[in-house]
Amino acid sequence: MNTLAGVTTGQQNKMLGISTFAFTVCFAVWTIFSIIGLKIKADLGLTDTQFGILVATPILTGSLSRIFLGIWTDQYGGRRVYSILMMITSVAVWLLATVETYEMFLVAALGVGLAGGSFAVGIAYVSRWYEKEKQGTALGIFGMGNVGAAVTNFAAPYLVIAVGWEQAAQVYAVILFITALLFFILSKEDPVTAKRRESGEKPAPAWMQLSPLKKLQVWRFSLYYFFVFGAFVALALWLPRYAQGVYGLGLKEAGLIAASYALPGSIFRAFGGWLSDKYGARSVMYWTFAGSAVICFMLSYPSTQYVVDGIQGPITFTIAVPLYVFVMLIVALGFFMSLGKAAVYKHIPVYYPDNVGSVGGLVGMIGGLGGFILPITFGVMNDAIGVWTSCFMLLFVITSLALVWMHFSIRIMERKHIPAIASLPDFPELQEIHKEQNDKA
Repeated sequence: MNTLAGVTTGQQNKMLGISTFAFTVCFAVWTIFSIIGLKIKADLGLTDTQFGILVATPILTGSLSRIFLGIWTDQYGGRRVYSILMMITSVAVWLLATVETYEMFLVAALGVGLAGGSFAVGIAYVSRWYEKEKQGTALGIFGMGNVGAAVTNFAAPYLVIAVGWEQAAQVYAVILFITALLFFILSKEDPVTAKRRESGEKPAPAWMQLSPLKKLQVWRFSLYYFFVFGAFVALALWLPRYAQGVYGLGLKEAGLIAASYALPGSIFRAFGGWLSDKYGARSVMYWTFAGSAVICFMLSYPSTQYVVDGIQGPITFTIAVPLYVFVMLIVALGFFMSLGKAAVYKHIPVYYPDNVGSVGGLVGMIGGLGGFILPITFGVMNDAIGVWTSCFMLLFVITSLALVWMHFSIRIMERKHIPAIASLPDFPELQEIHKEQNDKA
């Protein structure tokens, strides 16, 4: 449990600030292939499927690493794990500029992907600095580090044009290494780890940290995160390609489109944490899934031409989403996803306060796998179906399934914990009719 005696508000704010900054840099590195991948695709003549695999490969490492990084954070503390992780990743990013073949790019991308594992470390580290009633807001602010995707989509095109993609990768590597040094110097050991070391207590073994993963509830949270985070990352990677293909935009313009989506998908995460603290994470998840389902359905409709037999001859017209409407819809989608990301992680320290690292790591891993699987699926669907909007069709199905599973799970829990609910008719206003029928019987 958290031990916050002697922890000041100033210390909390400082640790939250430096952790959020570090996560922003890590996230910018993690999504770097969304921009340099376009240059690599052109240089190597890749198909959409190959491009999808390339941009998704860093997401795979960042996802799979989250589970053991979360456990190590619970055991050894976030300050050490976070710093070492960033230093190792910076080396991998630097070496990215030295490879030439597609296969070696995939290998290099695995190393770059370690940056994504920083989320599990930061979540466990930050949560230990705050009381339960403030954790939703604090973790929401930390999660604003997702804005790193917008930073990459906005700034990286200019950097690539100015110095080339190889030098751009090396600039990212240097920034990440400096961030690791700053974090280690400015941060402190979290209260739980500090107290454990002071008392000489040994950390819980890994198998105990993993015990909550047997619960179905944890995997349900993971599905939520598969959409609100996995799909967010997938679209942040895919939208530059989508904007070029559908609207014929250049690299800089396509990057701006992706940044316009990633920005609200990041900065409103703190607002989502505040809403979760005030109104409950469950209510926020309902808003997230309902809003996202409507938007994905609208974006799913492909550009279509119709010919109607008119009185004086054929009448031809087209139904399509113009660019300005597309931008408004993806901004709204990013907003709802940002609320959902905060709400999912509000659940974890409440239900599993002693296993935030392991449970948060698993949820983050499944969510991150969405960022790996979905771009590849988008590419395969493009090559197989030949419809650009197929990516949003898939997202509509995912968010609808998550909404249905969440709703029925909640109803089952309500009936289990409040048995009287099970005997009520579906419509409360029919109670009197049921009572009269029972009296006559």
